[in-house]
Amino acid sequence: MTSSNDNRIAPCKVKTLGKRSYRCYFELTLSIIGGKWKPIILYHLGIRKVLRFGQLRRTMPEITERMLTRQLRELESDGMVRRTVYPTSPPRVEYSLTGMGTTILPLLHAMRAWGVACERQLGGEGLFPPEDGYEDPDQLPC
Repeated sequence: MTSSNDNRIAPCKVKTLGKRSYRCYFELTLSIIGGKWKPIILYHLGIRKVLRFGQLRRTMPEITERMLTRQLRELESDGMVRRTVYPTSPPRVEYSLTGMGTTILPLLHAMRAWGVACERQLGGEGLFPPEDGYEDPDQLPC
């Protein structure tokens, strides 16, 4: 017979790397890519490879300039996004994924596929035709 004490799950010990503390790898992942905007930013950079600030903002009309700037700085600080400044007048700034940033793309593509399946499960199939400007569930945005 198993005692009730054997079924307890002990929390993992806290790990600290630099300024980041976490208990498990899932928590670490979410601390880097979590939130409303970071996965979308990474996804668009993964599809288009290089984007300027204004181009990136146009892919997400609801994000404010301040929030986009903040998210990009955090992603850059975490080694996911590269910011390249060209010495022109006015300065041209481009954003792209780093090697580490590209490693998250399979997860983001799986999340998109899950979203497509979820929309269908919720009864949305056929309600949002691509010819009306909606994202085509059967192909990646270009």
